[in-house]
Amino acid sequence: MKRHLPLLFALLKFLLGFALASRAYELQRDEYLYLDYGRHLAWGYLEVPPLTALQSWVTLALGGGYFWVKFWPSLWGAATVYVVGRAAQRLGGGPWAVALACLCYLTCVYSRLNFLFQPNSFEVLGFTLSCYLLIAYLQDQRPRYLSGLGLVLGLCLLNKYSAFFFIAALLAGLLLTPQRRLLLTPAAWGAAGLALLLFLPNLLWQLRHGIPFLHHMALLHDTQLVHVAVAEFWQDQVLMCVSGLVVWVPGLLALLLYAPFRPYRSVGFIFLGGLLLLTALHGKSYYALGYYPVLFAAGAAWLEAWLAARPRLSRWLRPGLPLLAVLLLVPLFPFVYTVFPPARMARIDEAYRATGFNRWEDGKLHTLPQDYADMLGWQELADKTWQVYQSLPDSSRARTLILCANYGQAGAINYYNRHRALPAAHSFNGSYLYWFPPRPARPYRHVLIIDDEPDSLGTHFSRYQRRATVLNPYAREQGTRVTLGTNPDAAIHEQVYREHRQALAEWEQHN
Repeated sequence: MKRHLPLLFALLKFLLGFALASRAYELQRDEYLYLDYGRHLAWGYLEVPPLTALQSWVTLALGGGYFWVKFWPSLWGAATVYVVGRAAQRLGGGPWAVALACLCYLTCVYSRLNFLFQPNSFEVLGFTLSCYLLIAYLQDQRPRYLSGLGLVLGLCLLNKYSAFFFIAALLAGLLLTPQRRLLLTPAAWGAAGLALLLFLPNLLWQLRHGIPFLHHMALLHDTQLVHVAVAEFWQDQVLMCVSGLVVWVPGLLALLLYAPFRPYRSVGFIFLGGLLLLTALHGKSYYALGYYPVLFAAGAAWLEAWLAARPRLSRWLRPGLPLLAVLLLVPLFPFVYTVFPPARMARIDEAYRATGFNRWEDGKLHTLPQDYADMLGWQELADKTWQVYQSLPDSSRARTLILCANYGQAGAINYYNRHRALPAAHSFNGSYLYWFPPRPARPYRHVLIIDDEPDSLGTHFSRYQRRATVLNPYAREQGTRVTLGTNPDAAIHEQVYREHRQALAEWEQHN
């Protein structure tokens, strides 16, 4: 019976992800890249480890439709809600605590995170489940919980490299408490060995390819993290989980100071260590989301025990706190669930300027949140690319190179044309470097260039003409052009493959 309520909230979480999503939006830029992973299974990629690729392969095997793309983040989000409910029970909470903890997850920004097919949803589940397993072990001292922790951490390492930060915070949390003794147990070493064994194939892939992770981190720092200010990072921490603020803050304090929770103090230090590390490294705000769910569980369990000794106060707060979480969601609803179409989101932009929700990776404020703008214009681009390709002569159509400026363009063209006889789109961006075709024996007759930069290659073709443009006014890709170059000269062939070699060398020879 104890599991029924967490399961009910998990089912609600799964269904809400589909019910409160406007189909005015397409897939998000990163989702197209990750889906192409499924066509190129490997033990590593330039952006993330290979766990996402396995999900992509299954998705494409099932047809690649919208439901199956969104199935994975919805599943991981629902599983996280279940673990949060079970953690509240582990910490002594009853049905009210379970409901409050799960409701906090449902009303915070996780609903937006769990809408996107990215490694982030599994990361939040992995971090939350790791804390749950640690609590379970500290309660029961059963080695199987540490084995489970090793398995989860190994999968987290195969999912996203930011798992190293969580592991560092986990070790620091244990070392700062009497629970440091468990680090010397055979079960702990077995768990560490299991995690390393799972991660080993990707580690070997990194070593074989010159550790491209280092170049990825350098690019991420120079182009995105450099724009992350400490004050904005902490402002976002409040805003992202504001509807659960009155639960997770007491949860953190209870883990650190509440006597019955003393055995689990290391979990509180995991949160502090993880947040301090992300602050020092100028991590993006959402990198911290995996550290909060267990605080919802701890806070709800503590509040239930605290209110039990205060009947008069309990009469108001037991219904009031869940209602408060829902009410605090109301003003943030457009940014938690993608229920409003782009035109309406643009109209309410001014009212939310001060929150910074519309700040993009460039550090500037825009009309729409970056994720929303990154979910528009892709099918238009893919369809127009297909139409230009169809206009080519049958005799030479197969000798066409589709060259894109970024992975989003290449992935979207491949995704929306997956059931059409269109050559794969390529790019010098990200993992597409590994999937670039070898130089053909017969030169290309046509090159479709997908870019938003000014044309500068016309002299190298017998004919060079812009054939289509992305017109969606809300799309981040607005203005991207489909340019057709016919009969490229030898210099263009040489330039294409030289740029490919140089771009790949930058990733594989980075020190």
